[in-house]
Amino acid sequence: MALAAAIGTGSAYPLQPAMADVADALNSTIGAIGVALAAAPVGYLIGLCLLVPLVDRFPPGRVLAAQFGGLAVALASAAAVGSTPVLGGLIGVVGAFSAVGAGISSVAGRLARSERRAVTLGVVTAGISAGILAGRIAGGWLSDAYGWRAMLLVFAAACAGSATGCLVLIPRVPAGANRDYLATVRSLPRLIVRNRLLRSAAIRGSAWFFAFCAIWAGLAAALAEPPYSYPAERIGRYALAGLAGMLITPLAGALTDRIGPRRVILCGLALAGAAAVGVALGLSSPVQTLACLALFDAGLFAAQVANQSTVLAIDPAAPARFNGAYMVVYFVGGSLGTAFGPLAVGLLGWTATALIAAAAIAFAAVLTTLDRRSVAGVGFEPT
Repeated sequence: MALAAAIGTGSAYPLQPAMADVADALNSTIGAIGVALAAAPVGYLIGLCLLVPLVDRFPPGRVLAAQFGGLAVALASAAAVGSTPVLGGLIGVVGAFSAVGAGISSVAGRLARSERRAVTLGVVTAGISAGILAGRIAGGWLSDAYGWRAMLLVFAAACAGSATGCLVLIPRVPAGANRDYLATVRSLPRLIVRNRLLRSAAIRGSAWFFAFCAIWAGLAAALAEPPYSYPAERIGRYALAGLAGMLITPLAGALTDRIGPRRVILCGLALAGAAAVGVALGLSSPVQTLACLALFDAGLFAAQVANQSTVLAIDPAAPARFNGAYMVVYFVGGSLGTAFGPLAVGLLGWTATALIAAAAIAFAAVLTTLDRRSVAGVGFEPT
């Protein structure tokens, strides 16, 4: 499940390090391609609303396989585009089907034993986190070696293989909820408004995901332009630092089960905020940049595992409904960050962009500090 989640989620990111190559092929600009790629998190929002709740309503293996099939078709179609607007539309479709990773995490939370839920979620979240970063690494390398169009076809083939894996390996469990699908979709906004735990988790998560996307999308734009002008493969290699940072997610899950989510969230945000300041001031030093990116991602991945664990524990019998509502708000922040990063680098420069991301992380930490009661979580008393 972690591997499938990595492939599905990572399919929305491989074009980021190749923005300059795509812009040249489509006679466009890096800024315009950056805006087109921001359609991925917008599509993800739609997928969270319309696709993730299906895993509570129907056999999850079949639902996930169908979503991977749609993802494969969308990626193959994107490989043949000839204009930036069409690319943006197809990337939006890719983003919608890449929500399959969130569906997998919901299924994992449903199948796990209550005392092991955060650990299990940590493993799957590690896959999602690895996919986000490895998608950039593989995208950059394949784009330089074979071209960005061939790279998208490789990702399409991987998604087709994942569809088969879901049919064969996901347990054939009955539907977890009898709630009508349309009623479930309509209930998502009400869940956020009425449930304080969900609302608090979603707002602070949205703030730090804005920071995460602004840093990584802005980094790709900053390194593609003078004075660096790096090729796609070299830009993609920077994601290796974040890939090392994601190794902390299983540990974060174990710590959440042991000491509760609030401490894990605050420690993760403190680490990520300091790292964001470090990368803001040290882009010219590859060593400092790589070290700060590793700490940045490690801190935010840890915070995300702890935060999402509280959401999945609200209703263990049907976690996808609450997880979907949470992820909708979460990806509002991601959508804004993805569009903001490249544009801010062009208008304000890299240092200001990264410092704004650090401020968003500080805001999330303040919310967590003030909201002691809801961050305690449901079923996560320290042991």
